[in-house]
Amino acid sequence: MGAPRGGGRRQPSLSQLRAFAAVAEHLHFRDAAAAIGTSQPALSGAVSALEEILGVTLLERTTRRVLLSAAGERLAVRARAVLDGVGALLDEADALRAPFTGALRLGVIPTVAPYLLPTVLRLARDRYPDLDLEVYEEQTANLLDGLTGGRLDLLLLAVPVGVPGVVELPLFDEDFVLVTPLGHSLGGREGIPRTALRELNLLLLDEGHCLRDQALDICREAGRDDVPVTTTAAGLATLVQLVAGGLGVTLLPRTAVKVETSRSSRLLTGRFAAPAPARRVALAMRTGSARATEYTELAAALREALRPLPVRVCEDGAA
Repeated sequence: MGAPRGGGRRQPSLSQLRAFAAVAEHLHFRDAAAAIGTSQPALSGAVSALEEILGVTLLERTTRRVLLSAAGERLAVRARAVLDGVGALLDEADALRAPFTGALRLGVIPTVAPYLLPTVLRLARDRYPDLDLEVYEEQTANLLDGLTGGRLDLLLLAVPVGVPGVVELPLFDEDFVLVTPLGHSLGGREGIPRTALRELNLLLLDEGHCLRDQALDICREAGRDDVPVTTTAAGLATLVQLVAGGLGVTLLPRTAVKVETSRSSRLLTGRFAAPAPARRVALAMRTGSARATEYTELAAALREALRPLPVRVCEDGAA
């Protein structure tokens, strides 16, 4: 058996790699030092020691800025991979030592958070009291970046997301309903055909919300290619108030209807004919996550906890 790769050579330490990775990310010694909780002299010394061990210049230092050398550009990727690998090792050790303990960083989209978090938090408190649940409400793109980059552990969002390296654990499907102002011809009706969407003044969320994209997809399926955007809202609460004020109509997922329509007496809801337009909500985790077994168990527990809501639970996580 041959000698280990790099045998006989000095090995860089994790602290040196962490220092270099921080400088590569921030391109600023003060910011990098603050990011990893060390002093600028210690940070600079660690990077210099790493350069000596590797025998290459990683940084180009001037009085005004820091740049990565060509070698630094390539080796920064390697350094980050090593640090990620060590982090995965520690995560797996944590999971093996005691499931459902320690921190779990959960990302949730804004059109799910207010309506499902009470159930999620109650489940975590009652069934997993040693789990330190941290919740981050962000739009889908930011959540996916956080998941794939390791900032977040698990997501609760509408799927499919179509991102390589992300595994979806389906929870439920829910219908969309039409929300109208009082006096609207479709207000309170049952069996509304999707084709009715072709002629409606549909109000949407701002760009970046997956619910906006889903509403546009529903309109396209109904034969409407364009939705003139004259007014948008940052959240569903504002969107519904715009409807109450007579500016148009909107689509709400059923889990949001009770909360949002109770804010005004000047709203009506209409139900679409079957099959109604719908969305699927799931947990999402990284492929190969060290805590995959935990997350799968959590998804199963959530499906049971969510049954009282107006949704169709995905039995055993089936697609």
